[in-house]
Amino acid sequence: EKRSAAQLIVTMAANFGELILLLGDHHTPSRTHTIPEPFQRMLVPNKMQHVICTGNIGGDAAEYERLKELVGNGSCVHCVAGEYDFGGASGGGGCSSPSADGGNAALNNLARSFPETKVIQLGSFRIGIIGGHQVVPWGEMSALAMVRRRLNVDVLVCGWRRKTGVVEYEGGYYIFPGSITGAYSAHDPKVNPSFLLLAVQGTNIVCYVYELINGEVDVSKTEFSKQQ
Repeated sequence: EKRSAAQLIVTMAANFGELILLLGDHHTPSRTHTIPEPFQRMLVPNKMQHVICTGNIGGDAAEYERLKELVGNGSCVHCVAGEYDFGGASGGGGCSSPSADGGNAALNNLARSFPETKVIQLGSFRIGIIGGHQVVPWGEMSALAMVRRRLNVDVLVCGWRRKTGVVEYEGGYYIFPGSITGAYSAHDPKVNPSFLLLAVQGTNIVCYVYELINGEVDVSKTEFSKQQ
């Protein structure tokens, strides 16, 4: 029997140890108004233990509050600064909010502590997070591989690039959540909204990609193991 995307999240939350939500590039309200309704119905509190955000959350304070509500603890929201997020720093945590996207004072104050990159430990995996705009040439896997080695991580989660999914390259894994709202970019005017869920099981990760295509949620699955 085929399960709905929402039912799959409930099953994962019940059966897996740590469940991590990966998203980014909201760009609200400058490019889009909010997260699509089908995704909002799926992303409910107390199902995920961590949220990873690749930045560009936008100027709507409600979007950042939504991330905190999903995990019930602001310290479990791991975010970095995107190219439109001002105030990036070398340390700290949390999601930044850009003045260019109509950010309010509260989010702009919070943005002063948001890092350019962040590294967290989930299970057996060291996971790095980067907005992606700093990497040149943009989107080049060889350049991203240099970042992964510099951060000394097993997995690099990268924003900016609108193509969603998992790439294995030179002994490491690269995860691109895409845009949770389907916000356009300078390189891609038409973007399908997307997010990812990771289930960490010891030395294995199960990755589910959720993409909204023509109003329907499409789900694909990828599994990979920690490189020895």
